[in-house]
Amino acid sequence: VQLQASGGGLVQAGGSLRLSCAASGHTFSSRIMGWFRQAPGKEREFVAAIRWSGGGTYYADSVKGRFTISRGNAKNTVLLQMNSLKPEDTAVYYCAATPTNYAVSYLYTDTVYIYWGKGTQVTVSS
Repeated sequence: VQLQASGGGLVQAGGSLRLSCAASGHTFSSRIMGWFRQAPGKEREFVAAIRWSGGGTYYADSVKGRFTISRGNAKNTVLLQMNSLKPEDTAVYYCAATPTNYAVSYLYTDTVYIYWGKGTQVTVSS
């Protein structure tokens, strides 16, 4: 499975961006796709995830109410709509996927995701 993330860029605080992640290659029916981010000098952190079967969504507290993860219209695509962006949202954003339908408590951990895309830079200016 290959993951391709796009949509990053430079935006002012309070603005919006939409990230897209397209999966290609072998598809799997029961899977979870997620977004993580890593700021300079910080560890990679969970942002959001979506369960493909059933559509359950999960968010980090820091983005809840501002970010929305969803399935795109294109097949095997997941979107991350980011509104009310803050300078602290500045990071490289990575999409990730796993074919295993993990329980919720596992979804916040990057080690359960086995497929990763190259990151896309999001920069929020103050």
